[in-house]
Amino acid sequence: MAQVEIEEGLLEGEIVDNDYGGQFYSFKGIPYAEPPVGDLRFKAPQPKQPWSGVRQAKECGSISCQKSMTPPTEDNPNLVVGSEDCLYINVYSPEITPGSPLPVMVWIHGGAFETGCGNDWYYAPELLIRHGVIIVTLNYRLGLLGFLCLDTEDIPGNAGLKDQVLALKWVKKNIGSFGGDPENITIFGESAGGCSVAFHLISPMTKGLFKRAIAQSASCANYWSVALEPREKALKLARQLGCYSEDDKELYEFFKTLPVDKLVPVKLPIYLAKKGYELDIGAVSEKQFGDNERFFYGDVYDVLRNGIHEGIDVITGYTEDEGLLAFHNVKLDKMCELSNEYPEFFVPRNIAYNLSLREQFEIGRQIKNFYFSNGLNANDNYVGLLRYLNMEMFVYGIVTGAKFFSSNNKNKVYFYKFTCKSERNIATHIFGTTEIIKDRIPVCHGDDLMYLFQGKLLFPDKIDMNCDTFKMIDNVTKMWTNFAKFGNPTIDESLGVEWPTFDPEEQKYLEIGNQLMLGSGPEKEDVDFWDSIFKKYLPAHIAN
Repeated sequence: MAQVEIEEGLLEGEIVDNDYGGQFYSFKGIPYAEPPVGDLRFKAPQPKQPWSGVRQAKECGSISCQKSMTPPTEDNPNLVVGSEDCLYINVYSPEITPGSPLPVMVWIHGGAFETGCGNDWYYAPELLIRHGVIIVTLNYRLGLLGFLCLDTEDIPGNAGLKDQVLALKWVKKNIGSFGGDPENITIFGESAGGCSVAFHLISPMTKGLFKRAIAQSASCANYWSVALEPREKALKLARQLGCYSEDDKELYEFFKTLPVDKLVPVKLPIYLAKKGYELDIGAVSEKQFGDNERFFYGDVYDVLRNGIHEGIDVITGYTEDEGLLAFHNVKLDKMCELSNEYPEFFVPRNIAYNLSLREQFEIGRQIKNFYFSNGLNANDNYVGLLRYLNMEMFVYGIVTGAKFFSSNNKNKVYFYKFTCKSERNIATHIFGTTEIIKDRIPVCHGDDLMYLFQGKLLFPDKIDMNCDTFKMIDNVTKMWTNFAKFGNPTIDESLGVEWPTFDPEEQKYLEIGNQLMLGSGPEKEDVDFWDSIFKKYLPAHIAN
């Protein structure tokens, strides 16, 4: 019988057959907080109160309000799906009464802090759970509901990240009931989820809640991780929606009572939004109000320089073609037209924010000359544009984050470059990017997820366990779960390689592809170029 008792009450789940061997216990749609509605909108989440009787835990809970990926309908013309009542968690365990407690892996989903969920149509546990770990996934508030900030006590910001903190506290408190070890919790996430993981490494609210961390395809050192001027942008949004007051209480009442579909606005493509053209969604440096707990405060690079939580080992890295994500979100011809006329368009906003227009123009020219020495147009420079987007959006910040993480010799850091290529890679299925990379299978932002989870929407069928693709899946899932179990991703000799630790000088890494290969200095030429710019204009933002 799949029934457990946690502090809040009894849960009844299911016993599920795993296509890849054995069975596991599934408990889905467990509320870890009170619904963040009414007076709790924008506030820190409140723990779930106990219930009476047996609560069914066989269906995933509601996702956070977000834009739908499907065309509008008569019933839903505004493309909004989900619910404000979205703070649910899912637990999948190989055994709820094991001989000794099992390692726990808590997944934080990505989606630019605006879309996505932890539900099993994206993140089914079958591929990971076969290695003897408990998998936990969760939903948290997204978009303005999770990240609006007025710099006030009523709307201080970071609500979505505080949801994650409460979920981690819930896991720490309750995971023993599912057979898990509360002293051996690994958090892992990708994209905005990877950025979240990195913030948990430095947040004062998360000390003692986890033992290890895996930040995939993002870091809190990426320029888009922190929202700039959140109050000013919130005031602008209020005016756009019909509220012209600047009184804090009036603004709070306005936003608190606003219909949800007004808080899930139609926005510019992600890349343009992150360049500062519209309200950006991300973490904020919180102000102190009384004795309130702050998730994060100060300059993120200063906080990183002071060190992450001591003793937390980290895996971090990137996929070969991260920037393909932007090709899906940007109108290339328009972007190229803009950047030909205004080279400052190439300048990351964390640099641009601190410099004059003349300095921005000069840096933009340097970037343009480095990546597009033959000029820039949409037809002839896809390769240069992809290389630029890889670095500007993702890789430089990820490498910088790894340097900060490894600056404390009490923290081991393992760095990777993900290059697995198979029919599971999603770029050609979804983005239609064959014109950009013609000589190989692209390895896009998010492709690593296809080798960790049995995503039921994209690849619902069982994979042949004897094929080459499954060998790559087995390698990746084995390394991730080895890390969660032992702190060493390649402790298993069957992998045939020893993954060296990363340090700011040698920068050793593992290339995770169809073969496992060692390397050093990830994207060194590009990283050195960006280091030279930051050293001149924004030296506080580099790790060395």
